[in-house]
Amino acid sequence: MGQLSNKVAIITGASSGIGYAAAKLFASEGARVVVTARRLGELQALVTEIQRHGGEAIAVAGDVRDEQLARSVVETAVSRFGGLDIAFNNAGSTGAAAPVPDISTDGWRETLDINLTSAFLGAKYQIPAMADRGGGSIIFTSTFVGYTVGFPGMGAYAASKAGLIGLAQVIAAEFGSKGIRANALLPGGTDTPMGRTVTNTPESRAFVESLHALKRIAQPEEIARSALYLASDASSFTTGSALVVDGGVSINRT
Repeated sequence: MGQLSNKVAIITGASSGIGYAAAKLFASEGARVVVTARRLGELQALVTEIQRHGGEAIAVAGDVRDEQLARSVVETAVSRFGGLDIAFNNAGSTGAAAPVPDISTDGWRETLDINLTSAFLGAKYQIPAMADRGGGSIIFTSTFVGYTVGFPGMGAYAASKAGLIGLAQVIAAEFGSKGIRANALLPGGTDTPMGRTVTNTPESRAFVESLHALKRIAQPEEIARSALYLASDASSFTTGSALVVDGGVSINRT
């Protein structure tokens, strides 16, 4: 029996990186998964891979900024798999990157829409479905940026991701009595397509690696395992937390 046997999970941003790794891991642990992202081809390839290994998955493509997508993903989980137990709201973007005075208002709003408002829209429909099941686990992918470290040029990203921590805490307080847990996952540098936009040269990668106490960046599967902890009953008394999984970047001074 896997850690997520008889559970139904939604994973956003599942076409690559942490979301892709989490979808495969959750399915291998017994969850039936609904995966979503904008790129249908990549999602279908993911579903095929999960099914090839004996898992159950279905893809719903769309933009996480679209409220109708948030609704339809939950409806798909309920209609196809019988309910919803886990939501890994993982989709995100580095967004507008510039010193704060140089970030356009449109760039600021777009970054918050992708990283923060999309998570609110997801939770808006996920919570009632979980309440119908007697509880569940909501996970938001935040970051150490804006929580323990301020990186120049990342004001919009930091603000949007820090907002997820506050959102998780409020959901935890509002719905703990209904058995719903909400937590934020704060990865460090991770070898994903988004992460490689920052580590796009050998020099920049070496610099980012050096910031971490472990002197390396994470593989997506490592972050996915921490998401699995928050999704599973292993974290049954963990809610409203900001789980830092950052390879020591927050505390390193060496």
